[in-house]
Amino acid sequence: MSARAAPEIAHREIELGGVRLGYRLRRASRRTLGFAIGASGLTVSAPRSVAQAQIDAALQRKTAWILRHLAAQGQRHQAQQAARIEWRDGAELPWLGEPLRIRLAPQLSRTLLQAARPLTQEPATLLLALPAGTAPEALRAAVQRWLQRQARALFEARIALHAGAMGVQIRQLRLSSARTRWGSASSDGSIRLNWRLIHFPVETIDYVVVHELAHLREMNHSPAFWAIVQAAMPDHEQRRRQLRDGVVPVFD
Repeated sequence: MSARAAPEIAHREIELGGVRLGYRLRRASRRTLGFAIGASGLTVSAPRSVAQAQIDAALQRKTAWILRHLAAQGQRHQAQQAARIEWRDGAELPWLGEPLRIRLAPQLSRTLLQAARPLTQEPATLLLALPAGTAPEALRAAVQRWLQRQARALFEARIALHAGAMGVQIRQLRLSSARTRWGSASSDGSIRLNWRLIHFPVETIDYVVVHELAHLREMNHSPAFWAIVQAAMPDHEQRRRQLRDGVVPVFD
């Protein structure tokens, strides 16, 4: 059996809709043209036998799709950059859908949370018993530990609220740090919830809680599963969109 030839990758340019675009052309052993847009931009995968003129013509036909998805990718990148936190005294991040300001308070012996002050438009403030000049990595770790404690306590309370009404009981709750998954449920009655949900409003968190509790009755996404979710949360589609469209801070 002969080894498959490695793909040939080249950089090309083309004008689409009045915009000059660069793209990666990947030639490999395949039968059809493929188009993908990611963090690095547009990639076109083509059979080795397809002429460049055919590729250019296909790109012209896909102009609207390409420009739309490149714009969306650019917006996602901007949102991700804006979500990066500069770990310093005075940094802010979302907590339960509202701003939370981080302040170093070396005079304190323990962490304190000050409520928001609507009259002066001051957000809630987390006072950390850390010395001035604390390294960014240590500050990030302290904030993350606090958020995780808050997440577990809140998740337990929301599960207790919804589980009884849905006629289910969980065996164990675990926190997750997954990058692309908000929750999961196992047939043994255990549930995992992503601690980063603590950045969202409670109504959005409740959607994930109800979703995973429903899996304890239906371990699938069948119509029967969605009927359980609908009965427990009639506006679940709106809350699901809020979860999908939300921007989560980048902890790095």
